[in-house]
Amino acid sequence: MPGKLKVKIVAGRHLPVMDRASDLTDAFVEVKFGNTTFKTDVYLKSLNPQWNSEWFKFEVDDEDLQDEPLQITVLDHDTYSANDAIGKVYIDIDPLLYSEAATVISGWFPIYDTIHGIRGEINVVVKVDLFNDLNRFRQSSCGVKFFCTTSIPKCYRAVVIHGFVEELVVNEDPEYQWIDRIRTPRASNEARQRLISLMSGELQRKIGLKVLEMRGNAVVGYLQCFDLEGESGLVVRAIGTACTLDKLSSPAAFLPACNSPSKEMKEIPFNEDPNPNPHSSGPSTPLKNQTYSFSPSKSYSRQSSSSDTDLSLTPKTGMGSGSAGKEGGPFKALLRQQTQAALEQREFPFLTLTAFPPGLLVHVGGVVSARSVKLLDRIHNPDEPETRDAWWAEIRQEIKSHAKALGCHAVVGYSESTSICEEVCILSASGTAAVLNPRFLQEGTVEGSLEQRIEENLPVGCGFCHIPYDELNMPFPAHLTYCYNCRKQKVPDVLFTTIDLPTDAVVVGKGCLIQARLCRLKKKAQAEANATAISNLLPFMEYEVHTQLMNKLKLKGMNALFGLRIQITVGENMLMGLASATGVYLAALPTPGGIQIAGKTPNDGSYEQHISHMQKRINDTIAKNKELYEINPPEVSEEIIGSPIPEPRQRSRLLRSQSESSDEVTELDLSHGKKDAFVLEIDDTDAMEDVHSLLTDVPPPSGFYSCNTEIMPGINNWTSEIQMFTSVRVVRLSSLNLTNQALNKNFNGLCENLLKSLYFKLRSMTPCCLCHVNFTVSLPEDELIQVTVTAVAITFDKNQALQTTKAHAEKTLQRASTDNDELLQFPLELCSDSLPAPAFPATKAVTVEKASPMGDGNFRNRSAPPCASSTVGVVKMTPLSFIPGAKITKYLGIINMFFIRETTSLREEGGVSGFLHAFIAEVFAMVRAHVAALGGNAVVSYIMKQCVFMENPSKNQAQCLINVSGDAVVFVRESDLEAMSTQQSAVNCQTSCPGEVTT
Repeated sequence: MPGKLKVKIVAGRHLPVMDRASDLTDAFVEVKFGNTTFKTDVYLKSLNPQWNSEWFKFEVDDEDLQDEPLQITVLDHDTYSANDAIGKVYIDIDPLLYSEAATVISGWFPIYDTIHGIRGEINVVVKVDLFNDLNRFRQSSCGVKFFCTTSIPKCYRAVVIHGFVEELVVNEDPEYQWIDRIRTPRASNEARQRLISLMSGELQRKIGLKVLEMRGNAVVGYLQCFDLEGESGLVVRAIGTACTLDKLSSPAAFLPACNSPSKEMKEIPFNEDPNPNPHSSGPSTPLKNQTYSFSPSKSYSRQSSSSDTDLSLTPKTGMGSGSAGKEGGPFKALLRQQTQAALEQREFPFLTLTAFPPGLLVHVGGVVSARSVKLLDRIHNPDEPETRDAWWAEIRQEIKSHAKALGCHAVVGYSESTSICEEVCILSASGTAAVLNPRFLQEGTVEGSLEQRIEENLPVGCGFCHIPYDELNMPFPAHLTYCYNCRKQKVPDVLFTTIDLPTDAVVVGKGCLIQARLCRLKKKAQAEANATAISNLLPFMEYEVHTQLMNKLKLKGMNALFGLRIQITVGENMLMGLASATGVYLAALPTPGGIQIAGKTPNDGSYEQHISHMQKRINDTIAKNKELYEINPPEVSEEIIGSPIPEPRQRSRLLRSQSESSDEVTELDLSHGKKDAFVLEIDDTDAMEDVHSLLTDVPPPSGFYSCNTEIMPGINNWTSEIQMFTSVRVVRLSSLNLTNQALNKNFNGLCENLLKSLYFKLRSMTPCCLCHVNFTVSLPEDELIQVTVTAVAITFDKNQALQTTKAHAEKTLQRASTDNDELLQFPLELCSDSLPAPAFPATKAVTVEKASPMGDGNFRNRSAPPCASSTVGVVKMTPLSFIPGAKITKYLGIINMFFIRETTSLREEGGVSGFLHAFIAEVFAMVRAHVAALGGNAVVSYIMKQCVFMENPSKNQAQCLINVSGDAVVFVRESDLEAMSTQQSAVNCQTSCPGEVTT
């Protein structure tokens, strides 16, 4: 399918002074696509040139349109010397290749230079004319839509969810090629940035081809990452979920609805019940005209010949046995057989989605994860990335076997990450083992009868909690009880998942952010010795992180974790682990029994007194947390059940792994104190320090809540006040004699102080919730710790009158008209502070925080050049997949941008804090400009996937690489929709009653 790309250069403004004699610039523009370059005329002596060029036309294949970015270079003309570069603009053409997306890219783009940052703006118009060509051998994937959001996009419905797609592209890194010795830093950075743009486009095209082969038309939950392997090379990889999506064209789809995203999600795709009741404990009312997507079961004979059915970890009884299979009936057994057949045909039955249409998620088994330590070798042939592919295939196969061991045939909320230090790379993958409903996974529709609907339907709010594995042959010891909601099937006492809370889940009280933090020193080593040392440390770190999560969950009085994300980061002399999740109390799971301390040390009166004091503090903390998060589960007596619930503890003891020694079983006295208590063994000073660290976790101030999922469980009355922010904190350890205990204390202090600073700066927004809190920790250099946080603050109406809310909104608008800067909760000046002495007694800390205002007024960013003010106030940015108080009407394409910034005058730019702050402000400005040029007014599912910072203080140098992505959308406020619907009603009334006048 050949095409014609047309580009017009209109004008420039706010260009820098390049001619010192006249304080002006002789600017011209080079427009390059592929190997073809056009130039505009030189506009003499002006900082605001008006080129108004003719249309530059490129005749190219659609394959090149997907791979190549449009490069626009602005230069200053010199007669007697080489032309000076002012800056560049890279424009992704892919959004113009969608049938439903933008038809033109037109707007002001910031001119970016990797050394000086933004240096003015340029007005560009880009058009694409495609000629239809049904060539079966074509290598392009035009028309395949990409979405960053990890749920079904709001104005679409999913016809079929095809499954997992992945791809990676490798190349040599220009930064480490021999020519770097004679290349300027600017040329090196631009070569790297252009190569990454090319690799990103090629990767997206190849994944699109896989989607077309699966007969899909979209990729949802698209996650692209860059692995900077140093001298070994550069790897760009991506994963996603292939789907067939239909655009919702019904006008009812965009009518105003409640601000709650949970209610909004229920009314879009796969709506099974027009009036769902999340607090109902029984089955919902069935619909007679429900459609199902069952395929003829010819392929089900492949079930027995699957290569994975003989995995040693898989329970021999399979999915159809045990109490779950017996109670489900024959239809449920058929449902599971169809699920198994539908998923086992795929190499990896993974979904990158974290939120699902109602009815897709049947059961959740728990978190499955795998890690591997690899030694990087030089990429000899970029066209053959077999080595990296084999690494990831190995990891995915392990994840798949873990899921099958849990009686599950799919993994949802799946993600992959790497941590690289010199020649060692840690590959990590994690997800949630689950059982899915096959009618969303296969093509074709069959009408489901009313009887089938009733038999298939699970109790609302608890079905996903029921164990999918066989109770008689569990792969691990667990305490099982009957579901506290339906009393029909077994549930575990604790549930860990990597997905968002299902919309129909019954939650008691509110949720909260739970974090586990861990540091471990390691000796400096090279090559295989280093990889071996890391491999030996990893299992113990995983165990300690999970133990911390369990302890903190019990301390909060909760029984489930959602959105779990565990990072293991490798540095030259240490490993760091950071786990974040949202804790909730699920009504279907049993009440957590608290924490009981059991000491093993000699009988010392003062020590026993200390233990009892600690026990009292723990009990008081649990009671306070239950009151704080409003956890008051209803009392359930055994008479309701009809028969006593069997005590699961004896059974779980019998099911212990044979590898455990009998001594260990008898040593742990589980009957100490309360029978259902969670026992903490205190046998050394480290264990006592762990208990102390548990009690030092301070809850958020009054009026604040925080979570790392999209919405806070237990809160539904969101307002339209929303503000995204990014915070980066870099800390240099000055002492080499740190112990693991001191490192843990320092790391805890760093994270806690970061959260406290956010609460302080957001104090005028209370009551509010920090949603989608995303912590990323990295160790860019020896003795350097970097923590990056992105989140969004959303206010909610806590039992306030409507008049108060309106008055507050009017006050906000009044402030916006007088001083737009007052809308910002975060100051936009450069800031640098030091952590309090107890947290880092011998460290140096710098902080940068950048807010992304969501107000409707324009504002001028004091950190960025004047050009940033033209577009930043128009485009909203949020890490959420929705905008409270608004409806998304159109998706314009994916924003996937990679920026490099380097400086040789770090101190003059305000140090690390000033450098990072200015760079993040420029990234915001460039993202907004590209979205506005597509005709959008917001970026949803925004994420800063990478922020790599490197510093050389002795040479006054620093370099930072940032990779961001999101979905460019058009949204309409609900108030505007109401006005439009009222106006439409008036027009319809006038049409039907022409003799009457309607006001």
